[in-house]
Amino acid sequence: MNETDVFRALSDPTRRAVFERLAAGEKNATELREGFGVSQPAISQHLAVLRGAGLIRERREGRHVNYSVEPQGLEPLLGWIERHRAFWPARVDRLKDLLKEMDQ
Repeated sequence: MNETDVFRALSDPTRRAVFERLAAGEKNATELREGFGVSQPAISQHLAVLRGAGLIRERREGRHVNYSVEPQGLEPLLGWIERHRAFWPARVDRLKDLLKEMDQ
């Protein structure tokens, strides 16, 4: 997966909340749905998007499916952040210099 897939998957507030719940530990779809005003099919769709982006994994146990966070799923996002981290310090330093010049 790439960072676009991760950003797209996490752009929805419900999916972010589901991902956060899974960060606390493995849960099934029924447990994940508790507290949300959405249907079971809607939760299943959100889980499918998160799974498609590589952010979660599923573990089947008979008829039951349990979901958990896929630790490597955020790696594309970390790479994106790292590329942009190098960009900002130089920009901020140039802005500081410009502001100092304007004050003089």
